Amino acid sequence: MRLIHTPAPTRRRTLAALAATATLATATLTGPAHAAQPPTRATAAQASASAAQTQAAPAVPCPRPKVKPPAGRPARPTPPEDDPVLRAVGGDDLATDGLVVPRGAPKPPALTATSWLVADLDTGEVLGGCGPHVYGTPASVQKLLLVATVIDKLDPRQIATITDGDLDIEPYSSAVGLLKGGRYPVSTLWLGLLLNSGNDAANTLARLGGGRGGLPATVAAMNAEAKRLGAYQTHAVTPSGLDGPGQFTSAYDLALIARQCFAKPAFRKYALTERARIPAQKKLKKGGFQIQNENKLIYNYPGALGGKTGFTKLARHSYVGGAERNGRRLVATVLGAEAAPLRGWQQGAALLDWGFSLPKDASVGKLVEPDSPDAHGTATGASAAPAPAAKDERPAATAVRAATNKGLPLGLAATIAVVLAGAPLLLLLTQRRRRRLRRRTPAPH
Repeated sequence: MRLIHTPAPTRRRTLAALAATATLATATLTGPAHAAQPPTRATAAQASASAAQTQAAPAVPCPRPKVKPPAGRPARPTPPEDDPVLRAVGGDDLATDGLVVPRGAPKPPALTATSWLVADLDTGEVLGGCGPHVYGTPASVQKLLLVATVIDKLDPRQIATITDGDLDIEPYSSAVGLLKGGRYPVSTLWLGLLLNSGNDAANTLARLGGGRGGLPATVAAMNAEAKRLGAYQTHAVTPSGLDGPGQFTSAYDLALIARQCFAKPAFRKYALTERARIPAQKKLKKGGFQIQNENKLIYNYPGALGGKTGFTKLARHSYVGGAERNGRRLVATVLGAEAAPLRGWQQGAALLDWGFSLPKDASVGKLVEPDSPDAHGTATGASAAPAPAAKDERPAATAVRAATNKGLPLGLAATIAVVLAGAPLLLLLTQRRRRRLRRRTPAPH
């Protein structure tokens, strides 16, 4: 099993820069006897260069088409506060808001998606991404987390009777057309969920999967399953993906969840079903009707394995799609896309084409295996966005040097020096935490 961590040279450069910065701060605390011996220009220049090495490289912009956003698009919800450790789950190269691709790889397609990722379903290698750990709103691709959580708990032959609560969905949102008092096999509900993105089917399956705890118990189980899979940035509020406060995911997390779904034969069967019939309800005097799979990938992409579409006004278009070519199975995840010039499934198809064009050993990171020893996540309804940095904010080393030249008060300088002196220890603890988060027991295939 490969452990992904920050390379030793990077750690050494970071520690050296922090130590040099702490030395500069400490120089102000040596008293009048040493006041005539300030840090030399050479020492300051070395610290400045070391500090510059520790600053993250600017994000590489993701290829995007030149299109205007649609009029009336709602403002994106405020994401939770970023955790730098969680942003690097799967590999330090994934901790970027921009583009990450293998060296020498062809340019990926220009997409309207705010974030995306392509990964190998079998090896878990991440082939590339755009803001892989950037928070996004899931819409109906969240139904995949419902699948991963409860599909193995329910007998597909079980008959469910629909209640008022099952039909409590947002007006005009996607629904299969289930009837109160109607009786439907669980297998039909899964088809309604995955083909027609039925929110009424999602509520029913969540209620059944939660047992006595009902739908709320399933939502709690969905969040527990996300953490088990290593999808630490995912927080579910609704089982259907209908928008709720604090509901987030990421392109990386969606790939983890999709990998779990594609490992299930029942999901693969449902996801590739082109059409299904919703049975008549004779007691309610209602006839049956046919539904079709809304995922156009299965009709238009050779080797398609299925997936899930999603859309709300807030989330915009989201998409998860898988395909197989020459014995290689890839998945593409898309968040925050617009429907023009390419629809969500077409953006997924373009990413799959790009992924299949890469050599099999191409990689920028790894999909972690389930069962983390440290089940910790940051995406919660109470999370708040980090405060924006002030325009005149400077890196710590520069700020300390400027304050030293202006006669920094002794108490404040002492505080800064103590904090900076402890920074190397803090960095080492952070690195250890990263390794714990990434250590996984390989999942059986």
